[in-house]
Amino acid sequence: MTTQLEVTTRPASAATGHLSGLGLLALLLSGALPILDFFIVNVALPAIDTDLAAGPALLELVIAGYGVAYAVLLVVGGRLGDALGRRRMLLIALSAFILTSLACGLAPTALLLVVARIAQGASAALLNPQVLATIQTATTADRRNRAVGLYGAVAGLAMVIGQVLGGLLVAADFAGLGWRTVFLVNVPVGLLTLLLASRTVPATRAAEPAPIDRAGTILLSLLLVLLLIPLSEGRAAGWPIWSWLSLAAVPAAAYALLRVERAKELRGVLPLLPTRLLSVPAVRTGLVLLVPFSIGFGGFMFVFAIALQQGLHLGPVQAGLALAPLAVCHLTASLVGPRLVNRFGTRVLVGGGLTQIAGLAVLAAVVLREWEHLTPLMLLPGMALCGFGTGSQIPVMFRVVLSGVPAEFAGVGSGLMVTIQQASLAVGAALIGTVFLSLTGPLHGSGGALAGTIAAIAVLIGLTATLATRAELAG
Repeated sequence: MTTQLEVTTRPASAATGHLSGLGLLALLLSGALPILDFFIVNVALPAIDTDLAAGPALLELVIAGYGVAYAVLLVVGGRLGDALGRRRMLLIALSAFILTSLACGLAPTALLLVVARIAQGASAALLNPQVLATIQTATTADRRNRAVGLYGAVAGLAMVIGQVLGGLLVAADFAGLGWRTVFLVNVPVGLLTLLLASRTVPATRAAEPAPIDRAGTILLSLLLVLLLIPLSEGRAAGWPIWSWLSLAAVPAAAYALLRVERAKELRGVLPLLPTRLLSVPAVRTGLVLLVPFSIGFGGFMFVFAIALQQGLHLGPVQAGLALAPLAVCHLTASLVGPRLVNRFGTRVLVGGGLTQIAGLAVLAAVVLREWEHLTPLMLLPGMALCGFGTGSQIPVMFRVVLSGVPAEFAGVGSGLMVTIQQASLAVGAALIGTVFLSLTGPLHGSGGALAGTIAAIAVLIGLTATLATRAELAG
């Protein structure tokens, strides 16, 4: 079913040239770097703490600073790409990402590392929306669907590979750099991507770009800060009163943002977050699916990194490699996913969710039975099933959302989707991480706490599978 979005007459985005295979490769690499860097730090945290004497609060900020800056500026990044040109914005943001990664790798203190991570998250937010927006405007029909599917596959793979690669880099200790290599590796990869993108990515931009919505930007930033900072820092700080006051203010900030954006639309002005996008069933349903899935997935990745290293005292390589089967099977499912979608439609989402739940059940059983003697090999069957499940869902969710976004909204639509995904991943890491650490103790131990946390994640994935029964692809 195709649902058209009623908008004021505005020319579609202008494009110069078509997106070649090498151009798509450059975009996929550009999209993978910001996502990979959100997760690559998880297994490096113990080494950072030892080297820089960071302490729990600053360690939390190493993750939260990046995540909050990334989430806050994503929609702004999409709007800037629409106005300044997406290839130009991509090259600027890639350059900034390389420089801030270098700053992270060379940071002499924990506080400076946090500052560099915030700057890195900001540059990532300016980079990521250009990827999907360029795909949306420089491709058509089946080629666009395949490209969006590949982006979803790479995005999901980057989440897992981040922790695997992080473990390998920390353990390899190249030139005695230790944890610093998880950031410094971005420099050569980023430079190669920058060179490739400058030569192969077509120039696209909105034909009549809207000005930056200052009020919407401020309110969206306030909303995300009020939500993500207390969830990320509250536990380490002992849940002080400011954390509860911040969370209590979230509904008021959300209401104010909605009112301001709707008022702009009524005046014929394109706001930062066009609420009319949510009137498209494909967009609305896809975003609703993305929230519980991303909360569960973000929590899963964070909790396993903590449980295996702090609970079982595994090294970073073993902790990272425990997730390798998930990565391999995720990639496999993502590659065959487009054929399955062509045959079964969005029912693939339901099947993927049930497969992931089966994998989580296997993991919980193994953890409860073998915790004291648990090895990465014992986790392989459950991780493999989870990988097939996630690989069947993420690309399809992205395709559901973007199938309903008109070309003129390519930048803001992709920015909105990735903002919701990123915020949900951060919420998942904070909330489910708090559940795990709260359950860990003499009564349950790390094994019982991990099994209980896995059960909570399975509930979220079950909710996603249930909602997926109503999902449809726009034409």
